[in-house]
Amino acid sequence: MSDSPAGGVPPGMRLVLLHALPFDHRMWDPLRTSLAEAYTPTLYGSGDSVQQWAAGALSVLPNDDLFVVGNSVGGSCALEMARAAPERVRGVVLIGTKIGVRPDPAARDAVIAVLREEGVEATWRRYWRPLLGAACAESTASTARRMALEQDVGDLITGVRAFYDRRDHTAFVRSWTGRLVLVNGVGDRTPSPAVSAAGAPHAQQVVVDGAGHYLPLEQPTALRRIIREQLRLAK
Repeated sequence: MSDSPAGGVPPGMRLVLLHALPFDHRMWDPLRTSLAEAYTPTLYGSGDSVQQWAAGALSVLPNDDLFVVGNSVGGSCALEMARAAPERVRGVVLIGTKIGVRPDPAARDAVIAVLREEGVEATWRRYWRPLLGAACAESTASTARRMALEQDVGDLITGVRAFYDRRDHTAFVRSWTGRLVLVNGVGDRTPSPAVSAAGAPHAQQVVVDGAGHYLPLEQPTALRRIIREQLRLAK
């Protein structure tokens, strides 16, 4: 858990930023200087499922209203937080997150096998590096790779299981009345902007040029503007 200086969050509200695989809370470092009092947990230590991660985050946060931003599996965790505490979560920003989910145990087991047998470097090259957009700076890709390689293999295996075994949120999203914003890089293919929007046709959608799946790393300035605007609207 870590916090940043004040700026932008309405009184009585807490901003929560939830990272993607294969990273940790440092994924949000490029945004932290201008986003206020953000709670940025590293999710793997809170349990074996996205639901447990959400419960862990809710258990340590003060009883304020929440505005939750999540990238990829972090977005799934944001939806679990809204599902568990709909009266507290005022808004959710999903970055490269699929709302409708179908189980894919074969894909899950394939990623875990590479992690166990070949290590994080091979898994990074095969599965995660291709998710960065074509315009991603090499320095950004290098930073992302270094962060991935610093993760514990067991934590990443837990994260992969949690990601592939996450719940479908289509029915919940249809009934939830909180603010919902879908953000995708124009080059994101997992999910593409069209697939992301398919799960929530009523949600606001924002597509960011020059980015793939990992917007907090690839386009932090654009993402910062989006989040600050959504916080303004949530007042």
